Amino acid sequence: MTKTEDPMRAVKDCVAGSAGGILQVFAGQPFDTVKVRLQTQPTPAPGIAPLYTGTLDCVRKTIAQEGFAGFYKGTTTPLVGVGACVSIQFLVLQAMKRLYTDINAKSGKGGDPSILSLSQLYVAGAASGVANSIVSGAAAANVPSKVFYTGPVDCIQKIYKSHGLSGIYKGQVATMIREFQGYGAYFLAYEYLVQRAIQKENKRRDELPTWKVCAYGAAAGYAMWLTVYPIDIIKSKLQTDSFDSASQKYKSMIDCARKTFAHEGAAGFFRGIAPCIIRAAPANAATFVGFEFAMRFLQ
Repeated sequence: MTKTEDPMRAVKDCVAGSAGGILQVFAGQPFDTVKVRLQTQPTPAPGIAPLYTGTLDCVRKTIAQEGFAGFYKGTTTPLVGVGACVSIQFLVLQAMKRLYTDINAKSGKGGDPSILSLSQLYVAGAASGVANSIVSGAAAANVPSKVFYTGPVDCIQKIYKSHGLSGIYKGQVATMIREFQGYGAYFLAYEYLVQRAIQKENKRRDELPTWKVCAYGAAAGYAMWLTVYPIDIIKSKLQTDSFDSASQKYKSMIDCARKTFAHEGAAGFFRGIAPCIIRAAPANAATFVGFEFAMRFLQ
């Protein structure tokens, strides 16, 4: 850290990231609820209608059975978890950006060292995703023995007591692959668009209008989900599979992919993508608006 560098920078990155995460939850939770329910609904027997026939059917049944509050069921867990995840993402991203800026400055190539290459932006985002997976990989899986949880802490305690860390981090390899590629694409898209606007318009980052932050955030969301959705399907199925090896549907990621294709075809890897894509714009626009404006305030 140089003498002129803000010693509270990391704290500010975390606080601003948390602000973005909180806004992300409120904007995206209803869509995420529908996505997960569509992804993890049981495969029906031949001749039997599925639990949900599509996005709108899932929305209608959720409203009919649980009211609008059903879309925000379990919001406490995402608020805590997503807030922590997004703060980690931005903390690592900002640290990686500073590292690459320093490398560029020492390279002697000239130009603005803070303008990173596409590969540098991708690796910075991917690193944030891997760090994030430590928190996002903690799985609250469904247990066939009908063990019910009173909350996230109770869930983690019961899973850890019965299955140890391997139970909490069920499906972790799939999670890390998703986070590496997903956040590599996510931050590459957003930071590239921001860098281009700064150069083209000769403005500072904090001078970018809100509508552009929203548009770039939405684009980042699409860049992420369009490149990782199939692995997200596999991750969700592994995390909600039984802990009991005798009744497990899937033995590994490859086994899950093979069985998904055999029973559902290629469409099985995109089940629930409609609410996910619809969610991508408002949720990620809110994330970056929260982060950017929190950073402006903290500066």
